[in-house]
Amino acid sequence: MDDLGRDVCLEAPAQRIAALSPGATELVFAAGAGEKVVAVVSFSDYPPKAREITSVGSHTRLDLEALVALAPDLAIGWVTGNPAEQLETLEALDMAVFYIEPRSVEGVASAIERLAELAGTDAEGRRVADDFTNAMDELSARYAGRAPVDTFYQVWDSPLMSVNDAHLIGQVISLCGGRNVFGGLDRLVPRLDDEAVLAADPAVIVAGGMGEENRHWLDHWAQYPHLRAVKNDQLHFVPPSLIQRPTPRLAEGARLLCEHIERARAAGTP
Repeated sequence: MDDLGRDVCLEAPAQRIAALSPGATELVFAAGAGEKVVAVVSFSDYPPKAREITSVGSHTRLDLEALVALAPDLAIGWVTGNPAEQLETLEALDMAVFYIEPRSVEGVASAIERLAELAGTDAEGRRVADDFTNAMDELSARYAGRAPVDTFYQVWDSPLMSVNDAHLIGQVISLCGGRNVFGGLDRLVPRLDDEAVLAADPAVIVAGGMGEENRHWLDHWAQYPHLRAVKNDQLHFVPPSLIQRPTPRLAEGARLLCEHIERARAAGTP
């Protein structure tokens, strides 16, 4: 069953897989089926071997002609990221489409296991899913019961955006003993302004940035020296591919996020 609640049935394990988001590409490789991937989209950069696979556009606009020409027997779609009408076109062409959008730690592990089942790589998928779950459980146990730290996670800069507690990143903040200052908002990815952040006065600000080594979003907050996070030098960065993709590498992103929150806790700024 995919993340839309649809049963997806194949007559035999998939042999030619199209992964239609960078996260889907990582998940298929994690499931042990990387050798079966024949199509990816832009920014599918992990593992490095994914960069050698034919790209069929971006996750927001697929080149359907190029995709169909590669004759995949399974496409891995992104529920809210891929254009619905394009995935519906693939289904109309009798291509199996499996929709994913993990919204929890358990969802990431389940996605790996389900993709492995579709690809006939069940044992490898279970092993990776178990390793990921164990790593997240260890982090949860390590930071359980610690004093909460007011945390602002910046997922985008223009417009300024964060996440609420229902978002996977929001769940990681809680796992680390953070208190998401925008966790109670209704929207999964709420839009904000500087005034909202100033009013929340977080003890730590963590940015995902636009690139793996791009920290310039944090420089913006330095203009507000009265913010607790600025005053106590608690402006931190986590490479977005480690925390903004629902893949096994989330365990590494979560570890970094927890360490940043722990630094703010140690600075006495809960």
